Amino acid sequence: MAEEEKIQINRGLKGIYFERSTTTYIDGKAGELRYRGYSIHDLAEHSSFEETAYLLINGELPTAAELRDFDKALKEERKLPPEIISIITTLKSAHPMDVMRTCVSALSAFDPLETDKSIEAARTKGVRLSSQIPMIVAAHAAIRAGKPIPQADPSLSHAANFLWMITGRTPSADAAQLMDCDLILHAEHGSNASSFTARVVIGTEAHLHGAITAAIAALAGPAHGGAAEDVMRMAQEIGIPENAAAYVKAKRAAGEAVTGFGHRVYRTEDPRARHMRDGVEKLSLEMGEPKWFAILQAVVDAMKPYARFGVNVNVDFYSGVIYYLNGIAPDLFVPIFAVGRVPGWTVQCIEQMQNNILIRPLTLYDGPGLRAYLPIAQR
Repeated sequence: MAEEEKIQINRGLKGIYFERSTTTYIDGKAGELRYRGYSIHDLAEHSSFEETAYLLINGELPTAAELRDFDKALKEERKLPPEIISIITTLKSAHPMDVMRTCVSALSAFDPLETDKSIEAARTKGVRLSSQIPMIVAAHAAIRAGKPIPQADPSLSHAANFLWMITGRTPSADAAQLMDCDLILHAEHGSNASSFTARVVIGTEAHLHGAITAAIAALAGPAHGGAAEDVMRMAQEIGIPENAAAYVKAKRAAGEAVTGFGHRVYRTEDPRARHMRDGVEKLSLEMGEPKWFAILQAVVDAMKPYARFGVNVNVDFYSGVIYYLNGIAPDLFVPIFAVGRVPGWTVQCIEQMQNNILIRPLTLYDGPGLRAYLPIAQR
């Protein structure tokens, strides 16, 4: 009993360090985020998704030649086997996250490196999935709408091509840049629920497709990936900026959370949020719908009294409106999160592989003591 009394339970593994990492630095109190030592602000303002993905997967920023080769590799993988298209057609009425999870699992059967569990093969497969997952989202969006699957445009960047394929319109430079920034901001975030899930799976010496499939399943849960869709629903419910204060007051009085505020790590504003905020303001004016940004800012103003308790705006507070303004269906908001996160999942798996140990935490038994077994006739 004395030994048990010394055991400390950290529910949800909160505050527990289970491994070292050279990928992502997060200071929740200061609101700081870095990829491989580079500030998220510098990457959001000056980098591209392609360059950031290379940085995460390979450890260093690319040279011009390395970036050209990486971009070429991404573009060459903008295709899906016919069998995957058949799966999407069969599942066309399912939620996009369920379609994505099923298709990524099935893609393992068509990957020429599937049985190769080397680090280099993991990098190659991670790059391939970074291109294939957006194709799954776009193909499903077209098939369920009864439209032909659009062809990838090799002249467009990763973000711009994705927007083109899911909207049917070549995006403006500003819209493409904002989506590019969104993917950068979602590319990696340490040991979050989906990344930890991927590490648990790859830690069993399973293959990368299995780990990414599991990560997608974890991201699909509303406690992890659903905030962007919920924020847009909230904005529509509020309707006009003048209703925001009363909405927040009612939510708080009922003891309910206001969607898009608070984070498991950050005690100040999510450092990624500012870039989405600036982008929403600009895009809402470009699209002739400034009311959405006004509603969001009215909610932020109404929530200011709670900031001292660590309840601040997070990145997903603004993301949903960006997707909505681009004409993207709400149930594609979480899949877009996944589109950006593939490089992060990949590097988390690579780190686990480089110094692998089976992840096997303990639970403290809190049930009945030893009991005598009774035959069924005596129960």
